[in-house]
Amino acid sequence: MNTMQRFAIFGAGGCGRGVMPLVRHQLQQSALPAWDLVFVDDNPPAGHVNGHRVLTYAQWLAEPGEAHCISLAVANARIREQLAARCVSDNVEFFEAKAANVLVMDNVQIGSGAVLCPFVTLTSNISIGRHFHANLYSYVEHDCVIGDFVTFAPGVHCNGNVVIQDHAYIGSGAVLRHGQPGEPLTIGRNAFVGMGAVVTKDVEPGTMVAGNPARVMAQRAKQ
Repeated sequence: MNTMQRFAIFGAGGCGRGVMPLVRHQLQQSALPAWDLVFVDDNPPAGHVNGHRVLTYAQWLAEPGEAHCISLAVANARIREQLAARCVSDNVEFFEAKAANVLVMDNVQIGSGAVLCPFVTLTSNISIGRHFHANLYSYVEHDCVIGDFVTFAPGVHCNGNVVIQDHAYIGSGAVLRHGQPGEPLTIGRNAFVGMGAVVTKDVEPGTMVAGNPARVMAQRAKQ
C-alpha cells in the first residue's frame, strides 16, 4: 500500500511562496510517515520554485499516494472559489495552512482551507467561512462573522462585532471600527477596502472604499 501523502500549494506566485514555508514546517512537525510537498500551478513558471517542484494540477493528481491534499494560495477570491470547486469535483482534500505562532483563543470556528500566516490572532466567539486568508500580523477581535473566500492583506485590524460577507478583500493596514452587539459594522459581499483605510461605517456590497475615514471610491460587481 502506498502511504505517501501528497500535499500541494496551489499557486507558485507571491502568495504561494509566502505560504510554502509555513506548510513545510507544519509537515516537518507532523507524525506523517511519508509526505511530499509541491507547488501546483496551471502555468508553471519553472520546474522548481524555492526548492520545491512545480507541477500542473493534472501531473500532481497523477502521482500515486494515499491522499492528495491542497491549500489554495491565490489571493483573488473569485479564482480561489473556482479552484475550490475543481478540487471538490476531483475529491481532493483541503488542509489548513497555519503558522506555528498563530494565536486562536475561545470559541473560534474556521471553515475548510484557511491560510493563517505568522502572527495572526483570532480572539473569541468568531465564525469564519471557507478558504479564509489572513496575512501577516492581521487580527480578528471578538464576536465577528466572516464569510467564504474573504481575504485579509497584511496587518488588517478587524475589531469586535464586525460582519464581513463573502469575497470581500481588506487591504494592508486597514482598520475596521468595532460594531455593537446586534448592530455590527458590516462589510458587504465583494467589497474592497483599500490599504490603510479606516472604516467607520458599513460598506455596501460591491463597493470600493479608501481613506481615513473610508469613503466610496468606485463600484464593483456585487457577485
